[in-house]
Amino acid sequence: MNQVNKKPVSDKTAISSLTLSNFRSYKFKRFDIDSNLVVLTGLNGAGKTNLLEALSFLVPGKGLRRAPLSEVLHKSSQGEDKISNWAVAAKLKIGENMMDIGTGCEFSNYDNKSQKSIKRVIKINGNVVRNQSELGEYVSAQWLTPQMDRLFAEGASGRRRFIDQITYALDPSHIGPVSAYEHSIRSRNRLLKDNFDDSEWLDSIEASISRHGVAVTVQRLQTVDRLRKFCSIGNGVFPGSLIELNGEVERWLEKEPALAVEEKIRVELKASREIDRIKGYTSFGPHKSDLMVYHAKNKMEAKLCSTGEQKSLLISLVIAAVILQTQERGYAPFLLLDEITAHLDQDRRISLFDLIIDLGVQAWITGTDPETFSSLRNNAQHFEIGVD
Repeated sequence: MNQVNKKPVSDKTAISSLTLSNFRSYKFKRFDIDSNLVVLTGLNGAGKTNLLEALSFLVPGKGLRRAPLSEVLHKSSQGEDKISNWAVAAKLKIGENMMDIGTGCEFSNYDNKSQKSIKRVIKINGNVVRNQSELGEYVSAQWLTPQMDRLFAEGASGRRRFIDQITYALDPSHIGPVSAYEHSIRSRNRLLKDNFDDSEWLDSIEASISRHGVAVTVQRLQTVDRLRKFCSIGNGVFPGSLIELNGEVERWLEKEPALAVEEKIRVELKASREIDRIKGYTSFGPHKSDLMVYHAKNKMEAKLCSTGEQKSLLISLVIAAVILQTQERGYAPFLLLDEITAHLDQDRRISLFDLIIDLGVQAWITGTDPETFSSLRNNAQHFEIGVD
């Protein structure tokens, strides 16, 4: 296997138990885990992806579906006078040490028309913490879902989220400027839509967009630069890739210091207020940047590659991100692989399973047919979802 610069995880991280309460299709469910590989099989709609989504809420970000917090509440708890809380809790083993982590949602005077009464709660060893980034000090995750199979063929927003997820794993504090930037963009769009004419207020919001936008872009550029050497060679049968961030802010930062770029963004935003008022959105900024991916061997842009090649490139990128984090932070992220074997022939499936085993990470893999995972029979813990 052509595995680049792999080294063992110094402090292996693994979930030893997972408890879901009022989460999606799970009224209450506990899983006791004693393996690095966890295989979840069952019919479509049985709840396999729901379980992966629950795990994704244990790391910084909005989860693998990016669903509103109210949406994941178990249906039996929804409706008038029935609102209760949902929670995801896990026992996490880090090397020889154990800790409890969890997240959930508290509803207060909730109504379906308002999100203001919903509060995200995060706990570490029973203590409430204020920021999601604190979770990222102990645990992170990378995932692949069927929706991501078209990551290279569809719009740039998914590719930006993809590089942000890798960045969260390397630097959990990245979620701060990302959240602040998105909030400021929404505020500006709303004020322009309402024909708000207070120039000083708009100046203040645009200064926030500029400041956080530069911070977000700098972090993304650093991640791409660090990831290049791992993704360019590839991983076994999965091809290498060439990557770059493409956007006006990125080009400015190549030539000018960050403070100068902040000023240029402010000037651009102020000049575009009227056109953005007509368009109904902010037309300039890092939220318009794109992650460009090319097949390393033939230099073809990923979106022009075959469906199978795109899937292989995506897998190789995620594996490269795992190796990068393992080397830089001393532990690997969890891998959440939903229906990962789609578009993979038998040789690639077996190669992927072998690669995951070699990396020593904890991976949660879903599929409908148990026979797909027959080669893992002695190396994985199997759960049939939807059967109690």
